[in-house]
Amino acid sequence: MMQHNLAADAPIKCTTQTTDVDQQADNLSNWQQEYDQVSNGSFYGCIEEIAYDDLQVFKEYTHRALRQQCQVWPNSLWLGIPAQTSNSKINGLTIDSNQLMCRPSACDFELVTPEQFNIYGMVVNQDTLRHIAQCQGISLIGLCQHESPRITTSAAHLEQARNGIAQLIKNNSAVNTHIQHEMLFNLILTLLQSPQPKQKVSPSYQHRKAVVERVKDYINAHPHDVITMTQLCELSHVSRRTLQYSFESILGINPLRFLRITRLNQVRRELSDPQLHKPVSVIAANWGFGHPGQFAKDYKQLFGENPSATAKRRDR
Repeated sequence: MMQHNLAADAPIKCTTQTTDVDQQADNLSNWQQEYDQVSNGSFYGCIEEIAYDDLQVFKEYTHRALRQQCQVWPNSLWLGIPAQTSNSKINGLTIDSNQLMCRPSACDFELVTPEQFNIYGMVVNQDTLRHIAQCQGISLIGLCQHESPRITTSAAHLEQARNGIAQLIKNNSAVNTHIQHEMLFNLILTLLQSPQPKQKVSPSYQHRKAVVERVKDYINAHPHDVITMTQLCELSHVSRRTLQYSFESILGINPLRFLRITRLNQVRRELSDPQLHKPVSVIAANWGFGHPGQFAKDYKQLFGENPSATAKRRDR
C-alpha cells in the first residue's frame, strides 16, 4: 500500500505573536489593514495561519479592544466567525450568535472587536469557489456582491466550522493538502448555502452610519486642529445627543474619545516609524495635542507605556 508523507505534503502553519498592534495588522498575509487600539493597556496578539494557493485559513487572537480597517486580497471572499458570542461589529452592525461575517475583496470594511477576542477566518479565491460550487450544483449568484456583511446560519454549522478550522490548525501536518483543501471548501459551501433570512437593520442605521462617516472624514482632514463637540454637531447637522448615540451605536465609543484615541494611535505609528526621527513633542503637536503633560498621561494610559519608550524601541 502506498503511503503519503503527510508532513511533507501539508502546507506549513505560520504562527506570529506580537506586542505591537500595528505589527498585528501587518502579520496577516496579503491583507491591507490598519488597527487602532481602543481599550487601555499593553497589547498582545497572535495569528495562526495556513496558506494554500487559492485559500487562506487562520485564527486570530487580540488581547485589547480594537477598531480595524480591513481589505482582503484581490479576487477573494472572506468569511469571519467569532469564536464566541461577543460585542463585535462589522460596519456598525452587531454580529449575533447565529451569524458570520462575509466580505468580498472589492470593498473595505470596518470591524470593532472587544478585549480577548478570538476569530476564525477563511479567505478563498472567488474563481475557485465558483468552479467548485458549479461542479457540486450549488448556486452562489450574487454572493460576492453581498449587500449585507452578515450571513445568518445555524449555530450547528458555525460550531462545525469553528471546530473544523481549530482541528486543522492544530493538526495540519497530519493531513495531506488535498484532504485539507476538500474539508475547508466543504465548510465554506455549507456556510454559504445555509438559509439566509432577510437581514433586519434599524431604519435609522444608514443615517447614524452617515453621521459617523462624515465626522471621521472631517477628523482625518484636520489632524492638527482642536476639535470640539459643537463643531462636530454643526458639521453633522445633528444634536449632541444624536451625535453621541450615532457613535456609540456604530463604534461603541463616544465621539470625543474616538477623536482622542484615533489621534493617539496615529502618534504611536509615527513614533514607531524608523523613517521618522521627529521629537515626541513635535509629533504630538502635529496631531493636535497642545498640552505635553496631558498627552503623555493619555498615551501611557492607552498603550501601557510612555511615548518615549515607543520612540526608543524604534531607534534600536
